[in-house]
Amino acid sequence: MGLVSTLLGLPLAPVRGVIKLGELVQRQVEEELRHPASARRELEEVERLRVEGELSEEEEAQAQQRVLGRMTTQEGTKGR
Repeated sequence: MGLVSTLLGLPLAPVRGVIKLGELVQRQVEEELRHPASARRELEEVERLRVEGELSEEEEAQAQQRVLGRMTTQEGTKGR
């Protein structure tokens, strides 16, 4: 039975490989988004833009909330 299922499943091997690769990329992206250094860089960039006058105070607050919200949301899903 193992040989038959292997032969019948062989055409699907590339699809399974692409799915595994997509899962790996997703995990890497999620880890990068959760990394404190990444959030700090984003917050520093938002602050720089505010100082240079490219963002209003309201836009700066919204950007900070997005970064911090993403960090807290991701924190709750770490154990998945």
